[in-house]
Amino acid sequence: MRKKKKRAVTLIEIMIVIMLISLIGGALAFNMRGSMDQGRAFKTDQNIARVRDILLMATVDDDLTTDYVVTHWENIVEKSAIVDGKKVVFDGWKDKLNVAASGDDIVVTSTKLDKYRTDHAIK
Repeated sequence: MRKKKKRAVTLIEIMIVIMLISLIGGALAFNMRGSMDQGRAFKTDQNIARVRDILLMATVDDDLTTDYVVTHWENIVEKSAIVDGKKVVFDGWKDKLNVAASGDDIVVTSTKLDKYRTDHAIK
């Protein structure tokens, strides 16, 4: 009986497989970056809504002026029992939220979220 010779994998074949794996990995990483930014934008939207709600409740419940609430907003949010105040004062990119008064209303914004929406043409 003849013995079958085992065919070895050549260096070219190994290089082609490595190249294909790196191409697929690069495409996945590129797509994942967009998903991460979408997640950060969603988290920022949620934090903005929470902070605004807490500050508006503080103006009504504690009978505080809007200017006082805007000046001391971080302390008010951190003392809130509704959320973890140390985490919610940051956006998804780990920058602090911006709080300003607009008449009797309180406006909470994020610089990075505004840039993300501008870059991706999102309203």
